[in-house]
Amino acid sequence: MVIVMRADAPKQEIEKIKERVETGNRKVSVMEGRDYCVLGIIGDTTDIDVNEIEANEHVEKVMKVQQSYKLANRMFHLDNSVIRVRDKTIGGQDLAVIAGPCSVESEDQILNLARKVKECGATFLRGGAFKPRTSPYSFQGMKLEGLELLKLAREETGLPIVTEIMSADMIERFVEDVDVIQVGARNMQNFELLKELGRTRKSILLKRGLSATIEELLMSAEYIMSEGNSNVILCERGIRTFETYTRNTLDLSAVLAIKKLSHLPVIVDPSHAAGLWWMVEPLAKASVAVGADGIMIEVHNDPANAKCDGQQSIKPERFRALMEDITAMAGSIRRIV
Repeated sequence: MVIVMRADAPKQEIEKIKERVETGNRKVSVMEGRDYCVLGIIGDTTDIDVNEIEANEHVEKVMKVQQSYKLANRMFHLDNSVIRVRDKTIGGQDLAVIAGPCSVESEDQILNLARKVKECGATFLRGGAFKPRTSPYSFQGMKLEGLELLKLAREETGLPIVTEIMSADMIERFVEDVDVIQVGARNMQNFELLKELGRTRKSILLKRGLSATIEELLMSAEYIMSEGNSNVILCERGIRTFETYTRNTLDLSAVLAIKKLSHLPVIVDPSHAAGLWWMVEPLAKASVAVGADGIMIEVHNDPANAKCDGQQSIKPERFRALMEDITAMAGSIRRIV
């Protein structure tokens, strides 16, 4: 349930309604903007007398929220959320560009790529230290050593680092060392992990599951937010369909749907969606065109010999060309790169 207050409602009247409604297991979240104030009620609202609340002269209207997700719902937060990470933002006017290799392979590799993607205009550095793979015999990442190398790259370039967490027992370390904690597609519905991450205040990049609906993605975000962490960024990375030519099927309509349903920022990962390097650039541009708040691009200096996902990685020179095109696009879509 959502209570929309009149723009001129006194703060003491807002507080009175909040105290009146917030009983038992019910919680009230107050969202205030320049010209509005909304009270979002979470919990059992069956015993609330809607007519009585609407009779209050300071109440504009009362609306019931049909969706199961509340905190992630745009009805609870009319303005787009902006997530601040160090001196960067995701979800504002700036277009976030997260770039780097699928996995950290060596000190020379990650430092070299970090320098190059920053030079090209990337605002975040991605790199896998822990790698979830379909086969247990595939490269699983450098683990803690890889994490240390990512920190070294951040120290040299200033780029905030984005890397994937695999289990809840690593949360304390990730909170200390990582700027944006990525929850991969395979862990999107690892609810215990999501709840633990919700008890932190770290920025969480939540990837859509391989076969997850948009509502299921938003419900996973709700698990994080229900524990108090509102710093959630959603990521469309392609879904599994009957098509086998591409690795996944990029669902650009999800960007539009999520922005209508939710206030959370949404970025697109065209690398994992297509699985083919020559599709990455046009899909990245299309993602920006439909209003994504950012893109995540896999960049590798030697894709043919990459230990992970080389077939979907582009070389630094192609990434530079992509950034030039996106920068040229930015003005027409009111974005800054």
